[in-house]
Amino acid sequence: MILYNVTVAIDPSVEEEWLNWMRSVHIPDVMATGCFIESRFSKVQTEEDEANSYAITYLCNNTELLEKYRTTHAPKLQKEHSEKFEGRFAAFRTLLNVIEEFK
Repeated sequence: MILYNVTVAIDPSVEEEWLNWMRSVHIPDVMATGCFIESRFSKVQTEEDEANSYAITYLCNNTELLEKYRTTHAPKLQKEHSEKFEGRFAAFRTLLNVIEEFK
């Protein structure tokens, strides 16, 4: 299993619009690619109340599907996000390989 995590710091002036767009458009579009089996949308907790950072974590079965997403789907989806919220966000991506699960 691979976790593909996108952390986004969003400008407070567009936070509500961004949250609605992520929930209703972007995350459903990412999931519709068929490359991920589930996703989670989380608010990053910090000591400062003003922090407007979120983590979107997608669970992928294997590297082949992740690579398919990154080469086939991600450029278009990231471009849509960048154009809609240009200059009002910062994002970084992290890949994690799950080595063991405890339930």
